[in-house]
Parts: sequence; structure tokens; C-alpha cells
Amino acid sequence: MEQTFSKKEKFRQLLIILIPILITQLAMYSMTFIDTLMTGRYSSEDLAGVAIGSSLWVPVFTGLSGILMAVTPIVSHLVGAKNQGQVAYSVIQGVYLSVIMAIIIFAAGALSLTPILNGMSLEFRVRETAFDYLAALSTGLIPLFVYNVLRSFIDALGKTRVSMMITLISLPINVAFNYLFIYGKFGFPELGGAGAGFASAITYWLITIISFYIIHNSTPFSSFGIFRKIHSVSLTKWKEILLIGIPIGLSIFFETSIFSAVTLFMSTFNTAVIAAHQIALNFASLLYMIPLSISMALTIVVGFEIGAARYRDAKEYSWMGVAVAVVMALLCAAVLLLFPEEVASIYSKDEGVLKLTAQFLIYAMFFQLSDAIQAPIQGALRGYKDVNVTFIMSLMSYWVIGLPLGYYLANYTYWGAFGYWVGLIAGLAAGAATLTSRLISIQKRKLPSEMQEN
Repeated sequence: MEQTFSKKEKFRQLLIILIPILITQLAMYSMTFIDTLMTGRYSSEDLAGVAIGSSLWVPVFTGLSGILMAVTPIVSHLVGAKNQGQVAYSVIQGVYLSVIMAIIIFAAGALSLTPILNGMSLEFRVRETAFDYLAALSTGLIPLFVYNVLRSFIDALGKTRVSMMITLISLPINVAFNYLFIYGKFGFPELGGAGAGFASAITYWLITIISFYIIHNSTPFSSFGIFRKIHSVSLTKWKEILLIGIPIGLSIFFETSIFSAVTLFMSTFNTAVIAAHQIALNFASLLYMIPLSISMALTIVVGFEIGAARYRDAKEYSWMGVAVAVVMALLCAAVLLLFPEEVASIYSKDEGVLKLTAQFLIYAMFFQLSDAIQAPIQGALRGYKDVNVTFIMSLMSYWVIGLPLGYYLANYTYWGAFGYWVGLIAGLAAGAATLTSRLISIQKRKLPSEMQEN
């Protein structure tokens, strides 16, 4: 990354960092979609097992990987402050911590997975597939967590195109191993849903090895000498990563788990309502990749400017990112408003489901507008290393406002199933408002000190 001096230069640099992140996120989303599609073509029982396994794993993984995202603002600050000598030390400590986290999760899963699955009303084949899928996936836990640290380092330098290429390489690798292990082709064992778990685990190992090779041998990464020296474990540095990372991880966990909770509550409605809800939620999740990517880009550029004590530049980047997100949200909202039935028809041909999905998608339109504000602002605040208040606001927005309000509207008013969406929209709107006030407060606090220095 380079220092910028005009809004035009800032916008260009933001796009250079943002576009590869967006492609990366869409590719990662596609990987989950492909797993579901290929397993579904094998059998409905295996599809259900993989779906259950994913619903248990995704909130846990996204929350824990959020902890390791702390490496991005830490490295961005160091690079912005031209303190490159500390970068390798910080990244290696992140790698050590990621390995410990993976081992802890593996042990916790080994002890708790069977009781959790037994406590669910699942058919034997579905429960067995869910267990086998997660057991297979666990063989790739260590490289998956290590890769999150390495990707955070790569992205923190503004080289998001490298992360994009690694992820794009992983897609055909994952598809190929899915084909071999799910269906038992070319002499490989036919494992069904469990095969998708092994395919993902192998993919994690390969992309971690590729990342290691690039960081060790390619510029500008090799100039930091990340793997040239064995560093001793530093509990102090672990504490720094955890103090920043745990609030980030919890914020992400509260955000992802709320949708799983709503889906569980929705199980009291009929099949058509549940299907329509899932379709609308799936498409809304796809659109969310846009503000999420902007959020990740802002963490990088804002962190870089704050590290260099250029607070006015950090402020300009912050609001520029929000503006881009709002414009994109308005375009997405227009598509949902004008073509809800066309979007719904991508997923289903059932007339009853199509009609309900079209209605749910109108609510998804309001999702986009709230997400366009709250997600980029969260990213900017992470660039400022301001994460604790963000975590509290996420907890309040989703679990204190969104879910209780949604439950009340769905069960005690005429809103029915749509009440949950109204509740979530209210929670998102509250989060957007409170996070905006927090960012303004932080920026007012930073700018006077810059003026005094000038």
C-alpha cells in the first residue's frame, strides 16, 4: 500500500484492495454452494447430514476465525508506522495461537459432537453422515486456522489479489476432490457426505502450503522474513491478539448464529415457509458479501493510515467505504424490488414457495441498506483497533433487540414468519445507528491530536 493524497487516489486504492477481496469472498461462498450441490446429487440423506454439520460448524468457525483477523489491523499498524521488524514476530505468534486454537476445537468437538447430535431428532443415516462429515473436516482444522493468519498478513499489506488467486485455485481443487471422494471415482472410496469433509480438509492443506510458499519466496512478502527464524512463544503477543480478536470473533459469532437461531424458530411453520425463508436468506447472504468485503478492505486501509498517524486520511477512507456500500446496496435493493419473482425462480419452481420467497426478498432489501452502513463501519472501527464497544453493540442489536422483537412479532402479531425478519431488520438498523455514532466519536477524538501535531 502507498500513501494517498487525493480522494481520487484513495478511491482507486480502495478499489484495488476491495475487488480481489470481493472475488475471494464470492469464491469461498461458492465452495459451500458446490459442496451442497454435489452432496445433494449423491443422496438427500447425505445432503441433510452435510447441512446439519455445516450449521453446527459455520458459526463456530466464523467466530473463531474472527479472532485471528486481529492479525490484519496489527500488521497494518506496524506497516503504516514503518515498524516492519515486528511484523514477522506478530505473524508467527498468530500462527502459534492458531495451532493451539485448532487443537482445542478438535478436542472439544471430540467430546461434545456425539452428545449434540444425539440430542437432535435426526434419522440415523443423517446423524451418521453429519458426524462423519465433521470428523473428516476436522483433519484440516490446523491448516485452515493457519491459513487464516497467513491470509490476514497478505491482506494487511494490501496484496488482496494474491489471496484472491489462492482462493480461486482452491475452487477446482475442492470440486475435484469432492468428485473423487463423494462418488468414489478412479479407485477412491465412495464416502458420500463424509467425502465432502475430506475434500475440504485436503483443500485446506493445499492452500496453506501454497500460501507458505508464496510468503517465503515472493516479494514483497519474502522481505519480512516470516519463516526465516524460529521465535519463542510470547504470551504477551498472544494477549494482544486475543484482546483485539476475541471481540471481533464474538461480534461475528453473534451475527452468524442469530440466523441459525431464527431458522430453528422457523421450524414451527410449514415446509413452504421454511423453504422460502431459506432461499431468501441464502440470496441475502450472497449480497452481504459486498458490504462484508468493503468492511475487510476498510480494516486494511484505515489500519494503515492510523499506524502512520494520518487520522484525516483514515476518516476519508471510512466514509468513502460506507458511501460505496450504500450505493451498491441501493442497486441490489432495486434488483430485489423489481425482480423478486425472477430471483426466487433461480432456486425453486414451486408456485407456493416462489410467492412466499418473493415476499421475503422484499424484507431482504431492507437488510441490504442496514448492512451497507453497519458492516463497513465495523471494518473501519477494527482499523482503529476499537473492537470492544463494537462487540457489545452487536450483542445488543441482534440478541437483545432483533431476536426478541422478531419472536414477539412472529408469534403474537399478524406478521407471522415475516416477524422474524422485521425483528432482524430493526436490530440491524439499531446496530447501524449506534456504530455510526461510535465511529464519529472515535474520529473526533483522533483528529484534534493530528491538528495539534500540525
